[in-house]
Amino acid sequence: MFTAADFIPYIYTSTIENGNFEWSAPSNIALVKYWGKKDNQIPANPSVSFTLNNCKTITKLAFSKKDASTPLSETNSFSFDLLFEGKPKEDFKPKIQKFLERVEVYLPFLKDYHFTIDTQNTFPHSSGIASSASGMAALAMNFMSLEKLLNPEMTDDYFYQKASFLARLGSGSACRSVKGKVVVWGNQANIEGSSDLFGVEFPYTIHENFKNYQDTILLVDKGEKQVSSTVGHDLMHNHPYAERRFAQAHENLDQLISIFESGNLDEFIKVVESEALTLHAMMMTSMPYFILMKPNTLQIINAIWKFRNETQIPVCFTLDAGANVHVLYPENVTEKVLQFIQDELVVFCQNRQYICDKIGEGTIAL
Repeated sequence: MFTAADFIPYIYTSTIENGNFEWSAPSNIALVKYWGKKDNQIPANPSVSFTLNNCKTITKLAFSKKDASTPLSETNSFSFDLLFEGKPKEDFKPKIQKFLERVEVYLPFLKDYHFTIDTQNTFPHSSGIASSASGMAALAMNFMSLEKLLNPEMTDDYFYQKASFLARLGSGSACRSVKGKVVVWGNQANIEGSSDLFGVEFPYTIHENFKNYQDTILLVDKGEKQVSSTVGHDLMHNHPYAERRFAQAHENLDQLISIFESGNLDEFIKVVESEALTLHAMMMTSMPYFILMKPNTLQIINAIWKFRNETQIPVCFTLDAGANVHVLYPENVTEKVLQFIQDELVVFCQNRQYICDKIGEGTIAL
């Protein structure tokens, strides 16, 4: 297994003047939540997620080598233009600048080129779906594609693990968007190959019940969150329940190993919903405390519980750090669940908007 030091290149065997790449990277939805981190984007607890299929970021990277006429000030700095949906997006640039500073030791060619980064999302901008995971994963794949040209002997294993490692330095959960349908991030004793440094494909048996699992995302609130995830993670440092929460994440991940193998949907629902509510309980019991759920989030949760109780259909919810609700269910009940969503849940969505998604594969070269 690779260490951080393995990702620092010593020499490049090839050169390239200019070119471009294009990658798509999906969002992901955590089943066991990551909340709280250490230095250098290291998670305080492990997490596991379903990779999504339709909600993704598509990023094109064009690069050209700086020449001898480039002023010294530009030679010694990062040089990039950033476009969102084809138009300049200045307010995204500080985040990219910070990412480049973090990864420069692992990608020492970055100051040798001028980059044009052109990015777009397949889901509505500011829809309340986190785009940092998909965005940073897509960017990491593009940079790794350039490094592979500079070092053609690179193996696929190294390529994908380093891409996940780099994506993590941009946005923690981005490391779970690089490769695989079900991805684990964080050291977990019972999961071979798991690491705090990058995401790995879940290495054990996954029952047919979870193949092509569906995720319908109900857009309850598309506004900006009052408290950013970065601030929320930081509030776990002196949290009164932090240590117990981190232990609980390990326990729930262990439970999911056997649940994925057996296909026990009742136990799956218990773990997933408990994790979602625990995440928000951590927010409500931090200091300062905050609530990201909205009244309509609670209306949806109660409606799902009532529907499941009355029909025995194995539908459940999970939440990210926000008000939107991810409705999770096996493929064979899709028709009934979508009818339920249309009949009873869209009324709680902003502008009656929701997005139908399902488990996907990870990043794709375009």
